[in-house]
Amino acid sequence: MYESFSVVFTLAALFSFINYKWLKLPSTIGQMVLALGLAIVVIILEPLLPKAYQFFCDIVLSTDFRRVLLDIMLGFLLFAGALHVDVTGLRKERWSVMLFATFSVLLATFLVGTACYYLSGLFGLEIPYLHCLLFGALISPTDPIAVLALLKTANVSPSLQLKIEGESLFNDGIGVIVFSALLLLTGMDMHPAEGGLAQEILVLFAEEVLLGLALGAALGVAGFRLIKLSEDNHFLATMISLAIVFGGYTLAQLLHTSGPLAMVVAGLYLGYHIKLGDIEKETEKTLVGFWHILDESLNGVLFVLIGLALHLVSMKPIYIGLVAVMILVSLLARWVSVTVPYSLLKHEEGNWLKTTYTLTWGGLKGGISLALAFSLTPALSGDTLLPLTYGIVIFSILVQGLTIPALIKKLYP
Repeated sequence: MYESFSVVFTLAALFSFINYKWLKLPSTIGQMVLALGLAIVVIILEPLLPKAYQFFCDIVLSTDFRRVLLDIMLGFLLFAGALHVDVTGLRKERWSVMLFATFSVLLATFLVGTACYYLSGLFGLEIPYLHCLLFGALISPTDPIAVLALLKTANVSPSLQLKIEGESLFNDGIGVIVFSALLLLTGMDMHPAEGGLAQEILVLFAEEVLLGLALGAALGVAGFRLIKLSEDNHFLATMISLAIVFGGYTLAQLLHTSGPLAMVVAGLYLGYHIKLGDIEKETEKTLVGFWHILDESLNGVLFVLIGLALHLVSMKPIYIGLVAVMILVSLLARWVSVTVPYSLLKHEEGNWLKTTYTLTWGGLKGGISLALAFSLTPALSGDTLLPLTYGIVIFSILVQGLTIPALIKKLYP
């Protein structure tokens, strides 16, 4: 695994340099484009260079996309993203964020899953309804890594940016919980309590959401106090912030609670005090600089892995048409799922249609969707749902990601 990760990290650095010098695309998108290009070249040359093809396949397989993202990288990326969020402004958008991160995910899961069930039948693919709902659960949340990376290049209003940032930080954790609950329904990891399935799902929710939020708050408070006590030593303070993620994410796994939610809350708490000026300036500069570099580096690794994962996706001709249709379905479901809760609350933005269009087109899919899709076995229709997921993710990052700035300029001249 170390060798594979080393190769991917080196490619990320090389692709970042090429993009910086010549392509001039947003960093993560440029890296993924180059990784896709490399994957396509290797696939084409497989008959001539079978060892090279196998080498790149082994890299992705050995890296273990799902484990590397969900168990290792995600905590660092969410903590780094939350660290830079304006918590004071986020409080004003708390109801929007809460609805988008919960109700919108559930509604989109139902809409996408139901549409997938009926449309796949029209294409001659028999996918059980519960499996389609699993697909809806993994594709409905917006990816915080993709969204936060691209928001840096988009000029949106503070209110709208906070809605997108807050939703993307929290709804991936909710999406994973919905995905896990649906796995219970399919019989996977089924260890029912005396009260049956309903009680099992309630326990899952309490463990994942409530305990995860509480753990994050405790980590944030304890971490900040330790950093405050060592703020004259900015290297030690930075090391403590790193320990919050290393130790906190591991503790969350041991407690069977949501590590992503815990890292978001811890990052928000520490970031709030950084913005208040509660930490010595030199320490603040070191902390922010360190997490910015780590965030950029891990983002690069993730997007290179997404591009290289093309090797592992069997995109049969029959899937292509269904992918195209499901892209439209997922966008429509996204629009409905944000419009309904948006209409229930008061907002600073004047034109609600412009806001919902931006939220829809800016609801990018990314590594988390792929990681969950890779976890689906053939018995759960993983051989069919993985290509669908990959097609939507690639469209989302390349087409939606590259056109977001133009859309925002058109909507908000």
